[in-house]
Amino acid sequence: MDSVAIAVVGAGLIGRTHIELVREHPACRLAAIIDPDPAAGYLAEQAGVPRYASLVEAFSVSRPDGAVVATPNTTHVDCAMECVTAGVPVLVEKPIADNVADAERLVTVASAAGVPLLVGHHRRHSPVLATAREIVAHGTLGDPVTLMGSAMFYKPDGYFEAAPWRREPGGGPILINMIHEVDALRALYGEIAEVQATASTSTRGFAVEDTVAISLRFASGALGTFLLSDTAASVRSWEQTSGENPGYAHAGDEDCYILTGTRGSLAIPTMRLTTYQRRPGWTEPFHTTAVEVPRRDPLRAQLDHFHAVLRAGTPPLVTGRDGVRTLRATQAIAEAARTGAPVPIPGTAEQADHSQQGAQEEPAWP
Repeated sequence: MDSVAIAVVGAGLIGRTHIELVREHPACRLAAIIDPDPAAGYLAEQAGVPRYASLVEAFSVSRPDGAVVATPNTTHVDCAMECVTAGVPVLVEKPIADNVADAERLVTVASAAGVPLLVGHHRRHSPVLATAREIVAHGTLGDPVTLMGSAMFYKPDGYFEAAPWRREPGGGPILINMIHEVDALRALYGEIAEVQATASTSTRGFAVEDTVAISLRFASGALGTFLLSDTAASVRSWEQTSGENPGYAHAGDEDCYILTGTRGSLAIPTMRLTTYQRRPGWTEPFHTTAVEVPRRDPLRAQLDHFHAVLRAGTPPLVTGRDGVRTLRATQAIAEAARTGAPVPIPGTAEQADHSQQGAQEEPAWP
């Protein structure tokens, strides 16, 4: 693979992860670290690259082949806009922005400039999610009917002590964690047309939610339910069940998503596929198998993809428009939890996505 020079903007927790991934990649070269905090100079020195306080300063010296923006959420749009204006393709960490209007503005500018804009919803690069999406699209489950999901885990006290803002509105699991789930659900079942939600603060007693029950209506007509909690002693979350992030304890025999259709069901991430042997009917026997999936770090796969975008002109897997739609649906859940009323999601086509349903006479999976 031809080498590409990538600058990382932001040297916080996720920024340091991107720095190491770029340094370890056989076809990428860390061009610079961009962060106004002088402490980032140590990281740059260790990596043997220059550290700049701003993108303006960095681009006045040289322009990399691409940039990864891993700054605080409120600065994503400004940093990405500077990259786009300079003609530098950019991978922006999720969320694309902290509000939909700014996100749409960024997408419009990037599209007009013809500069690739990618959003760091890294689960899209997970072989587990990709395989599940393929199974749904091939019609193996029949027409999608329901989806049951959960992201239930227990955040320790130190998580809130280290950043007290997490105890206040905006710091809860809807805006911090649910955005990952929304993007994954969109990848599996298509656009979300409407949401309802009920939130509780009763366990921790903070000013922000700790537990949320969510109802989803997809444009295809499928319905979904989702339980979200950062105070539940449970392993039923993507991080704890998939084993893709070694920083979490792994519960390999548990699932966090169950998809059902008119022909069968799929449990994720164990990939237990259950389908009727003959015609559907509640007295008919099922056939159950475990779909084999190669396991791989989605963040590394995301960097491979960014390299392909930069060198081969590969279209972005997660576009800026995807980032906008995921953000809009996530904010709709927050609004539904606040008001207690159903919240329709603007711009969602009220019709089935036949590319997702894809019913076939001969399913592609056994």
